[in-house]
Amino acid sequence: MKFSITIISFILLISFKTIAQNKKDNDLTAKIDSILESNNFNGVVFITENSKQIFSKAMGYSDFDKKNILKFKDQFVIGSISKQITAVLVLREFEKGKIKLDDKINQYLTQINQPWSKEVTIHQLLTHTHGIVALDEPLEFVQGSQFHYSQIGYELLAQILEKVSNKKFEQLSMDFFKQNGLKNTFHPNNKKYKNLVKGYEENEDKLLEYASNSLDNYVPAGAFISNAADLNTWNQLLHSGKLVKTETLKLMETKYATRIHPIFDKVDYGYGLLFQDGEQNIQIGALGYAPGFASACYFYPQTRSSLIVLANTAKNLDNFKMTFKVHTEIMELMKKRMPNKRL
Repeated sequence: MKFSITIISFILLISFKTIAQNKKDNDLTAKIDSILESNNFNGVVFITENSKQIFSKAMGYSDFDKKNILKFKDQFVIGSISKQITAVLVLREFEKGKIKLDDKINQYLTQINQPWSKEVTIHQLLTHTHGIVALDEPLEFVQGSQFHYSQIGYELLAQILEKVSNKKFEQLSMDFFKQNGLKNTFHPNNKKYKNLVKGYEENEDKLLEYASNSLDNYVPAGAFISNAADLNTWNQLLHSGKLVKTETLKLMETKYATRIHPIFDKVDYGYGLLFQDGEQNIQIGALGYAPGFASACYFYPQTRSSLIVLANTAKNLDNFKMTFKVHTEIMELMKKRMPNKRL
């Protein structure tokens, strides 16, 4: 009899937990739907928890002129989310012993005829603390002494990767994507992507115009192409230690510099990943911006949750907090799902 009561109690406990979790998920869905509708969102939102789908929605148009309905599988330019991909490629070469993070860049980029090439390190390129503004100019500040968010630093990392791998960065990245099942993620020079949506920016008259320069940034810094499913897979692979070793992932998640951010006010930087003070184990990832595209790719370690927000309209460009309003409001909802403690 006691055995039967124990089984019944266990079943009831599981049932109550399931009901509570379903209510929690339904509440999240209702709140996200409200955010999307009230902000006239155009894009894709995808949330998983322990690989279980919690929320998935595609809404709006992939082409405003043709009125093509946007689909979940559609691809977006992911902006600075690209940096964590490049960082992983660098760290995989570090794990092979082909580079050291304190190596000076002149060991690889002999074509740079500047004194600072003998001083700036790979670590400083990864953390935006190098001070390089252009290849033909002096440093903006003494290397390692300040933070200045940089695109060219990640381009130089790609050139270093080409030297140590004997592959073009396009081939290196595409081989990496194929190896890890990221079938919808592309270096834009590959040209085999089929579902890239058009990006639109708001003009001075508050009208959306097609942004023809969405891919003009350095690819390793801000111009990879991907979709929601692949970025979710990326989060799961990266944070489970399947792309780099656990101790290497900890290097990515370590605070090296702090920035006054246009959206978060104050934020800390690791290698391609950013987080607010002490939140490496709460919310970690990156936002991405390319002309016409505003994206978010974040991971929540305590619940193994992944949040992907991909928008192909960029509004209020004079106030990035408004441009990313949907993204940050959903991020706040995700943080509220976390246990009420920092581990």
